[in-house]
Amino acid sequence: METGYNPRTVEEVFKDFKGRRAGLIKALTTDVEEFFQQCDPEKENLCLYGFPSEQWEVNLPAEEVPPELPEPALGINFARDGMQEKDWLSLVAVHSDAWLVAVAFYFGSRFGFQKADRKRLFNMINELPTIFEVVTGAAKKQQKDKYSVSNHSSNKSTSNSKSGKQSKTQSKDEDEDEDEDVLDEDDEEEHGETLCGACGENYASDEFWICCDVCEKWFHGKCVKITPARAEHIKQYKCPSCSSNKRARP
Repeated sequence: METGYNPRTVEEVFKDFKGRRAGLIKALTTDVEEFFQQCDPEKENLCLYGFPSEQWEVNLPAEEVPPELPEPALGINFARDGMQEKDWLSLVAVHSDAWLVAVAFYFGSRFGFQKADRKRLFNMINELPTIFEVVTGAAKKQQKDKYSVSNHSSNKSTSNSKSGKQSKTQSKDEDEDEDEDVLDEDDEEEHGETLCGACGENYASDEFWICCDVCEKWFHGKCVKITPARAEHIKQYKCPSCSSNKRARP
């Protein structure tokens, strides 16, 4: 576990938060096989740590009391084989979210953040999907719902605009061109709001993405270690989480 790292500004604390969050998401998605194996119920109380370097670690809790930083949920390994894997991962995700917020506001309190700074930090954190939302796919569903509402409003507005401005001289070709423009804009908006199922970051048109054929989540190729060349030879892609669901249980 890292020691002696103390972010002192809102931006530094948020950067620390994002790094730890990325590490935890990696443990619960792309590295889920390794994470599952490390959480052996036969071992002592174990915790899942995320680090600013975007790495994660399963380890025993800190020995010093009180600890230098707030500690994650204790004993996550004990419930591993007593629950469905997706439910266990969701539970770990919820506790990880709580831990991340605790660490961020620990730094805020320690270094004297005022009300405005605390509010700004919370708003920055709140713009990101929670780990629970990423792990369960709720973040993607929210984006789809948001797009659906936005698309409905846009279509309604476009329809009203057409009825108000349409003239007898308007040609059928002009109507078709306008519809195509609206569809292109909606398609760009849909892609722009897509979140990576591994890191939770937004879609970027200059990056390679791949969709899981089972859960239909989208992933950065780099997050799941799939290159465009390799993707051409994959008939049905399964993300790490869906692949792990086929693993036999004792």
